[in-house]
Amino acid sequence: MQQLSVNLTIPIPGDSVLISKVELQELKRQQLKGVYWSMKDLEERINRKHEWIKENILYPPKFRKLLDVDNGGFVFYPKTKGQTWSFHASKMADFLEKNFHQIFSY
Repeated sequence: MQQLSVNLTIPIPGDSVLISKVELQELKRQQLKGVYWSMKDLEERINRKHEWIKENILYPPKFRKLLDVDNGGFVFYPKTKGQTWSFHASKMADFLEKNFHQIFSY
């Protein structure tokens, strides 16, 4: 088998930086640390209305036992009228990423 060895130079624009995927993921994770989402934020993130989110993510027992702060999770479930939902952004983002196939499979 023949092989061809090539030395190639690819210019990277001055306003761009080349980083590894691992570094990019860590930067994204750091961006969400200490950030909390409201229900409106979550709706915008996953492009679904709160009714769908509650029915498919927040209330099914298999997810609620992991998510609810009362069980050591990272989602505050309102207990009385007037209280608002609160989601630990980085942990919720990780949960959505890891459980995408379970959440969105019909």
